Amino acid sequence: MMDRQRSIGPLSTGAAGATSGPTNLTERRNIWPLILVTSLFFLWAVGVNINDILIPHLRAAFHLTDFESSFVQFAFFGGYFLAAWPAGWIVERLGYQRGIVFGLLICATGAFLFIPAAYIHVYAAFLVSLFIMACGQSFLEVCANPYVTFLGPPQTSERRLNLAQSFNALGAVATPIFGSALILARTHKLAAGGNAAVAEAAVVRLPYLIIVAIFLGMAVLIGTSHLPKISEEPADTDPAEARHVLHFPHLLKGVAAQFFYVGAQVGVASFVIRFVEFTRPGTSDVQAANYLKLHLLAFMIGRFGGSALMKLFAPASMLATFAVGSLVSVSLVLGSRGPAALAGIVLLGFFHSIMFPTIFALSIRHLGPATRKGSSLLVMSIIGGAVCPPIMGRISDATNIQIAFLVPLVCYCFVLYFGLRGYRPKAAHVLGNL
Repeated sequence: MMDRQRSIGPLSTGAAGATSGPTNLTERRNIWPLILVTSLFFLWAVGVNINDILIPHLRAAFHLTDFESSFVQFAFFGGYFLAAWPAGWIVERLGYQRGIVFGLLICATGAFLFIPAAYIHVYAAFLVSLFIMACGQSFLEVCANPYVTFLGPPQTSERRLNLAQSFNALGAVATPIFGSALILARTHKLAAGGNAAVAEAAVVRLPYLIIVAIFLGMAVLIGTSHLPKISEEPADTDPAEARHVLHFPHLLKGVAAQFFYVGAQVGVASFVIRFVEFTRPGTSDVQAANYLKLHLLAFMIGRFGGSALMKLFAPASMLATFAVGSLVSVSLVLGSRGPAALAGIVLLGFFHSIMFPTIFALSIRHLGPATRKGSSLLVMSIIGGAVCPPIMGRISDATNIQIAFLVPLVCYCFVLYFGLRGYRPKAAHVLGNL
């Protein structure tokens, strides 16, 4: 069971096979743990990205405005924010493996509550279910992201996390296909029978029962596997100071960059369908969902491609380059209509791709024992996904959805700053590694 873990250090670069394994990213003995934990990245993509399908579904079911429909993301990412710091505290006591299992069980509980929420047909009940599910996913983020960076030499931590996050992108691509087929298309079919309320109850039962089964299955698999126990390295600063995670300026800038990135990424994805319907009047939500699929396909291509390119280019330089690409793409969305604007929406998926894992890995460098708390802060910064969509929704209600894309434009500017300068730790924090 979980207490029979092997203890490893995260920086064992001199161990045999450290750079000669099949992936050149980790030791041979860590390949299976890396595969197992990487599967979680695929799994929680389902929980995050099905919201982009759920928003137009609930918007139609409850006759919501764009602002009101954005409460889906507010509830979900609010759960991430509120659970992240307690998750870090609990994981310090349980360890990464038990923390992952605990998070999976919370996720399963939240997903299961969708079934009664559908029966009573109350919007707030859906929001509560999403909130609980997000609290569980916050545990997964706090555990899995730093765990992956520790499963190999530090110089390839950004590549390793980008590779793991590539499977999150794969889940992001699969989710709209799964969601539009099981939610949007079935809603239209059942509603054609004349009972919209029955349609709402029926369409969410099956997808969320499937999600519950997957979460529970993964909890059993992770709980019965033999995963190495991580021992963080000493911090590259005074031991007393290391207890205070706020003493790392590059981490705080990383938290801000992650806030703006997640706000932009979630805001854009939340309103892709709405934007397509605005740009191409008469387009159904099922047809518009095809552009969301393309957006997420570009996201997946960028994740896998970005992981490979980090063999050749510094992660921070790539982050800055992708931020510039995002600024160009959102300018197309803001300044044009028709094919050019739609191309900009799709390209934003590509340029979003490497941002989260690269910001995360750059931000937790040199934290030592403060890594779990630093990870908690970075997961808390996902609250950006709860803040930006409502702002975009309010702007859209007051003007139109196109103008609302000024919000991600502002966000990309800070990400660009972090990729150019903000990621650099103070010299005193890195002397131990020189």
